[in-house]
Amino acid sequence: MQATSILWPVVVQILLTLLIFIPLTRRKFQAVKDGADVTKTALNNSAWPDNVLKASNNLANQFQLPVLFYVLCLIFFASNGVSVLVLALAWTFVVSRLVHSYVHITTNYVPHRMRIFILGYLVLILMTIILISQLALG
Repeated sequence: MQATSILWPVVVQILLTLLIFIPLTRRKFQAVKDGADVTKTALNNSAWPDNVLKASNNLANQFQLPVLFYVLCLIFFASNGVSVLVLALAWTFVVSRLVHSYVHITTNYVPHRMRIFILGYLVLILMTIILISQLALG
């Protein structure tokens, strides 16, 4: 398997992060248009309406677990440790983040969001275990 195949899920995760700025920006513009106090929102993110906070919090989430995902993928790439299983796990993680983002910025139904988050978290644990075993076995 080509090691570069692991970079596609990374690219999709990066695109997801960049695309979240679209609803965030639209919602902020609408909130300002609807009378949001920009002097308060400039210093206190929680002064924004809930629909802005959903997108803003989701954007912040893209710099939590996904950072570990990026590191794992780059280590797999650099060590030529990409396998079908690793690639499938990487795509599973990215799909879980896509679904998580959708739920987060729409209904924000926490039980669904939590299940999706746990799936991504478990995928990263499995990827880490695989990486450790590959490094240990040389």
